[in-house]
Amino acid sequence: MSRAETVSAPVAEASVRPRPLWTLGLFHDELRTTFRRWRTLALLGVLAAVPVLVGIAVRIETGDGSAGGGGGPAFVSQITSNGLFLVFTALAATLPFFLPMAVGVVAGDAVAGEAGAGTLRYLLVAPAGRSRLLLTKYATVMVFCLAATLVVAVSALAAGALLFPLGDLTTISGTRITFGEGLVRALLIALVVAASLLGVAALGLFVSTLTNSGIAAMATTVGLLITVQILDQIPQLHALHPYLFSHYWLSFADLMREPVYWDDLTKNLGLQALYAAVFGSAAWARFTTKDVTA
Repeated sequence: MSRAETVSAPVAEASVRPRPLWTLGLFHDELRTTFRRWRTLALLGVLAAVPVLVGIAVRIETGDGSAGGGGGPAFVSQITSNGLFLVFTALAATLPFFLPMAVGVVAGDAVAGEAGAGTLRYLLVAPAGRSRLLLTKYATVMVFCLAATLVVAVSALAAGALLFPLGDLTTISGTRITFGEGLVRALLIALVVAASLLGVAALGLFVSTLTNSGIAAMATTVGLLITVQILDQIPQLHALHPYLFSHYWLSFADLMREPVYWDDLTKNLGLQALYAAVFGSAAWARFTTKDVTA
């Protein structure tokens, strides 16, 4: 890049105000690029396979007359009586590691991948602005959070319908609800699980602004995820647990109570909003001062 181009790039970035339609186009291009990557498709494929494997394992386990016991993820003992419980079980099985790992990979590569490929500075020459580009990146990761969660839920619902009977189901509180209401609660649970990943998404985006290596950013994000999970299992650190983004993840099970228990659910959503605000602000502060001319 010539000296004239180097000088004119910040001027163009600062003086040209992006149009709303151009911003929507940037968001559309970012979504298309993210969901066309083989890595993203592979992650979604793995997430779709987990509920199928869980359903087949439960089917084999109960096919010879065994009750299956009470071990394993939440709701696993109810799958044989109603396939809709496979949705809840699959989300409980994937939320501690598979879902946040996938989100961490996508978020960690959001900025660092562009910087490593040398395309980040060209994106900033266009009339996007650093703040708008970073917001677009985070919005794309948020869409991936929702898409990944829905992939697990839909795959589990399909596998549950094929392998087990469907019908009215019993809540944790012992009351009966219709299959239609069960589907509504399954959708609400999927939305809560997707929202539970927003803290990891913001953390991964912040890490992504610290390095020009996509692999390093992804590895660091996943490493932090594992570290937090370990800390959350140490009893001596119980005073720290309520502040860890993973602590209230499984509170979505309270949506299967009658009436619904909202305490842990609201704590979880509030904690995710706090992480998103803190690490989103840190990512913005870092990205707006980041040297991308090299």
